[in-house]
Amino acid sequence: MTGLLLGATLGAFLGIGLVMTSSSLLSSRRPSLESRVAPYIRDVATPAAAWTPIVASDRPASALAALTRPLIERAAERLERILGGRESIARRLQRAGSSMTVEAFRFSQVVWGISGFAAGMTVGLLGPARQPGRAVPWFIICCGLAIAAILARDSALTRTVRRRERQVLEEFPVVADLLALAVAAGESPGAALGRIVATCRGALPEEFAVVLAQSRTGAPLTTALDAMAGRNGLAVVSRFAEGFAVAIERGTPLVDVLNAQAADVREAGKRSLIETGARKEIAMMVPVVFLIMPVTLLFAFFPGVVGLNMLAP
Repeated sequence: MTGLLLGATLGAFLGIGLVMTSSSLLSSRRPSLESRVAPYIRDVATPAAAWTPIVASDRPASALAALTRPLIERAAERLERILGGRESIARRLQRAGSSMTVEAFRFSQVVWGISGFAAGMTVGLLGPARQPGRAVPWFIICCGLAIAAILARDSALTRTVRRRERQVLEEFPVVADLLALAVAAGESPGAALGRIVATCRGALPEEFAVVLAQSRTGAPLTTALDAMAGRNGLAVVSRFAEGFAVAIERGTPLVDVLNAQAADVREAGKRSLIETGARKEIAMMVPVVFLIMPVTLLFAFFPGVVGLNMLAP
């Protein structure tokens, strides 16, 4: 049975290698419809992507990547058609401050799924799947691990968004105060943003860097601030960007607006800290009730029980 399983495994790897090689050769010899039509519908003809020369490399991993990348990209396209949610992923990538595209994110999900399936298959070949009648159930388990890895990649993006939003909330009062000081010193809003970007490091200065880059490329500063308010998932930052833009348009004193925004964020942080403390207080009752109190009662009643047993006839 062990020899049969080993032969089936080697045959499966050989079949997968032949399919990957043949599909790669076919895709490299046959240009896609987009690459054939694109030079005729664009204003400036550009070389087709299918015929772009590839720099040769001596690393073995580059050859494996060249063979597997077309298959993974097609799998990412199928995953996009099955799962959907393109707008949600694009918005979360923007909120996370990532330069990754939706296609690249789907590609990473496919890589995570393949890694989960390969990890399960490796564990199965070491023992559990080699037993009689265990091959099919373990294959189902491997498929479940692949799905779990795909969902874990999506959950990792969500955690990245939350971590970045917490960082923005922590940085906001200090950055708002520095911005108010720069404006109070006589600098224009654009120059104040440039000073913040040049002197500060963090998630919020990166958002301001995007606003400053958009304003320097021709977009009005108020429009760039409105775009920042639209792509940000935090209500506090959105209100700040909208209030900043309205103050610039209507001539409202920016120093008062910025100080008020910073005070609001500090009050929101205090309320969040109080709520977190209340939740932690309830959670702290669990070890007290289920661990410390039983041990205390045991130490209190155990000597009495032993004494009664010694005195009883």
